[in-house]
Amino acid sequence: MYLRPPSASEEARINDWIKVRQSGIRYYLSLGDQRIVDKNFIIRPKAEFEVGRMTLGGLLTLGYNVVVSYKRASTSVVEGNFSLSLETIDTLGETYLVLRGINRKMVGAEASRMGVNGPWITKSYLEMVLERKGVPRLNTPPLSNAPNAVLASNQERLFTAPKPLRVSSNSANRLEDLSQPWTRSPTKSKMEPVLATWQFVSLDPALAHGFVIDPTSSRDAMQLAPMPDSYDLDRGLLLSVQAIQALLENKGLPVIVGIGGPSGSGKTSLARKMANIVGCEVVSLESYYKSEHVKDFKYDDFSSLDLGLLSKNISDIRNCRRTKVPIFDLETGARSGFKELEVSEECGVVIFEGVYALHPDIRKSLDLWIAVVGGVHSHLLSRVQRDKSRVGCFMSQNEIMTTVFPMFQQYIEPHLVHAHLKIRNDFDPVLSPESSLFVLKSNKQVAYQDILRILDPTKICSSVQNFIDIYLRLPGIPANGQLTESDSIRVRICEGRFALLIREPIREGNYIIQPKVDFDISISTVAGLLNLGYQAVVYIEASAYIYQDGKILIEVDHLQDVPSPYIQIKGINKEVVAAAGSTLKLDGSYTTKSYLQLVLERLPALRGNSSGIHSQQAARLHELVEYIQSQGSSSSSESSPSREISPLDGVIEDMQSRIKRLERWQMINTVLWTFFMSAFVGYSLYQRKRQ
Repeated sequence: MYLRPPSASEEARINDWIKVRQSGIRYYLSLGDQRIVDKNFIIRPKAEFEVGRMTLGGLLTLGYNVVVSYKRASTSVVEGNFSLSLETIDTLGETYLVLRGINRKMVGAEASRMGVNGPWITKSYLEMVLERKGVPRLNTPPLSNAPNAVLASNQERLFTAPKPLRVSSNSANRLEDLSQPWTRSPTKSKMEPVLATWQFVSLDPALAHGFVIDPTSSRDAMQLAPMPDSYDLDRGLLLSVQAIQALLENKGLPVIVGIGGPSGSGKTSLARKMANIVGCEVVSLESYYKSEHVKDFKYDDFSSLDLGLLSKNISDIRNCRRTKVPIFDLETGARSGFKELEVSEECGVVIFEGVYALHPDIRKSLDLWIAVVGGVHSHLLSRVQRDKSRVGCFMSQNEIMTTVFPMFQQYIEPHLVHAHLKIRNDFDPVLSPESSLFVLKSNKQVAYQDILRILDPTKICSSVQNFIDIYLRLPGIPANGQLTESDSIRVRICEGRFALLIREPIREGNYIIQPKVDFDISISTVAGLLNLGYQAVVYIEASAYIYQDGKILIEVDHLQDVPSPYIQIKGINKEVVAAAGSTLKLDGSYTTKSYLQLVLERLPALRGNSSGIHSQQAARLHELVEYIQSQGSSSSSESSPSREISPLDGVIEDMQSRIKRLERWQMINTVLWTFFMSAFVGYSLYQRKRQ
């Protein structure tokens, strides 16, 4: 049933109504007919919450009227995240086939596999009922069949609203004057404004600011008017999809979207959610990196992008020509190939996401500009602010931003204010337990063939990584004895990238619950932390052999100066990780100590409490810190590509050559092991045949 608010006019939209669904003895409430229609798909939010019968009675007592009601009988078959239903609507007297799922491509593939090709209906049951019987006028009985008509006449008898026990005499004049406890929802004046609709404005050629437009083309003569407010991630996603629909209806194919913002703000997550709803292509600006800049860790430098190739790709897309988008391999730091991209009816929307997606040289060719801020980016600022306050030095986030993210403040942030849609991402994956991995760690020796035996042979892949971990800590932070992860920030150098770990992992029994957020940062950010007073106090160098099949990841880590390797089993499913550990016979050998603790325990007592590093490693750490500071300072102010040769260049080249040698040895080892196993199986079959 649908309830119309008491203040509604005759022209009130159905989205202003409240939907109440009764299933057995349960009642579920949702706000209006909120949904998005894209081609043959209906994208409907799963926002429906259970309410009591007294809640429905209270709404009726407050003046809400039942305007439409119908009965739906459904028979469903559910398989994983996909369901197929036959639904009969009594008011319409017809039965409908409904396919549902959380993944757009999966639903389309299942429909094709079943041979169901339409015609599809994108109207809601409410719209079809209103088309047949019209929108009821105010103060009229609800639309329903005779058996259900009793509900309207007897609604006061069926649903009774609770009466207040006591009414305060000094009532407030305005709703916002009432003091509300924290358990209540915010008042309407403090809530987000109602979502506005997108409007188009004419683009004046004289004010185009370098934008190339064709005044005779209706497509180039108009653009979206920016939204005046900023929105959270959920509302921003809804507005993004609505903007794409408006552009498709008014300007046609193709629609090119740019999503910009700082690293870790949630650009990639937003782009993937939009692609799942709209069914479009997502292209990361990381694909346009230049190899020489990747070697120098300068990811937030605009000159690191191959702007010529990017402009050509965007131009080809705008003119509906087939184009080749680069594929960049971050492990090798080089371009590994190209993939073809062509605009069609099935793929008429292309999203470019990256820190510089809204740069004037890029956004001038885009149709929709979206800026995203917050996420892990804001978490790092809050963490640094907390550390500085602990040592008695208060700094504003703006001061920290100037030092830690100089490239963002100077070259990225000024362009975000021009976005058509501004989104603030309040979700912090660093603090979310849902964005975590379950890890079991042991130093028990496990054979290579035993590891391969528990992985899916059809999906297994392996790799070798060399990494360096340095721990940064502010002097003066109170600590209980030895250095702990909560008092420091870990920076990992791996595959030519800097990755930041801010949150200390959680220990639960034998499990280490660690965030799976890989927050890549630029070398200028590390230099900014050092300039704020952070000191590098621990240096750990290691090599990792990684085997994974999509469900679990097994990592064998060889730490320098630690005699025996450590094996880690990682996965998002706790039971699967536990089963893998039992199969490898690791039960009883687990440890929850971090590599930081293990390394510090091996140091002499006095040195473990002071520097946390062996004397032979101190020189390499000193070189590394000097390299970071020199490159970080030059990244924020340099205009020429030349730079001085650093002593760390030899270290990096040595690591790269070691990785290549390890990869060759792994390939030889795999071939020999395959030959040995084939010979063993053949010999076993031969002996069995003789017997």
